[in-house]
Amino acid sequence: MGSTEVAVSTVIDTSLGTAEYIDGGQGQPVLFLHGSPGGSDQGAVMGAFLVRRGFRVIALSRPGYLETPLTDALSSPDQQSDFELALMDSLGLDRFAVMCWSGGGPSSYRLAMKHPERVTALVVLAGVSMKYEFANGINSLEYSLLTGGLGAWVLKEMARHAPKQVVKLAATDEADLTKEQAHELTEHIWNDEEKREFVLAISGTISGRKVGLANDREQFPTIEDLELERITVPTLLVHGTADSDVRPEQTENAAARIPNAEVIRIENGGHLAVWTDPTSDEVQERIAAFLTRVSSS
Repeated sequence: MGSTEVAVSTVIDTSLGTAEYIDGGQGQPVLFLHGSPGGSDQGAVMGAFLVRRGFRVIALSRPGYLETPLTDALSSPDQQSDFELALMDSLGLDRFAVMCWSGGGPSSYRLAMKHPERVTALVVLAGVSMKYEFANGINSLEYSLLTGGLGAWVLKEMARHAPKQVVKLAATDEADLTKEQAHELTEHIWNDEEKREFVLAISGTISGRKVGLANDREQFPTIEDLELERITVPTLLVHGTADSDVRPEQTENAAARIPNAEVIRIENGGHLAVWTDPTSDEVQERIAAFLTRVSSS
């Protein structure tokens, strides 16, 4: 499964409701939980670097995204963590790692905390670990483009007719960079075929996902305590130091509270630094090595 080759999703019934997911690769299973907004397609694209390194990635659409329905019983991060476990039960997977990006953080932390007998490792990429206010980083026009059909059409047309503009937005929109740094990163991504195709693929996984995004916008500002101190599974936290969407403070909070957590800080990295930074290949190798090491210990 390459960075732009997204498999067809599967919809199954679990003990806690209907779940849509994409299952790719073979090897150690890793449950991937996408951002806000996102879906199984986003998780599959983001998790492709693990598939290429011999892992099996199960990318779930969190409740309210794509074909996974949102119900009152699946609205909070805690409830969603139970739902995530129910999916793995349905797939017959007793032991698995958890990886998440951005808005996938809250439920991932809860899943790892509550089920150390099931979760072999936790990898959090620029994830939310405490109260998070969407209103500081998104205006009404931006929100309508993210949630409406027009936004999906606009991004699709941009990817087709102005792909470098899409790359430029990915490099600059969610990072605190100087004009020179933003230009250098844009050129780096554009001149790297794999990174360029990754960004264009991700641009198609964020619009028209109104229900799930609205729920995240309601839930994340009310987060009080994810009980991070109680997480005992091996944990790796990765964050770009220039991330302006999910601020690095979210990861520093987790690093200070989770016993023995390992941290990778990507200097001047933005929200997508794990995939787009000049050091991203090295970072991805370190993530894969971490998952391999903790699974064999």
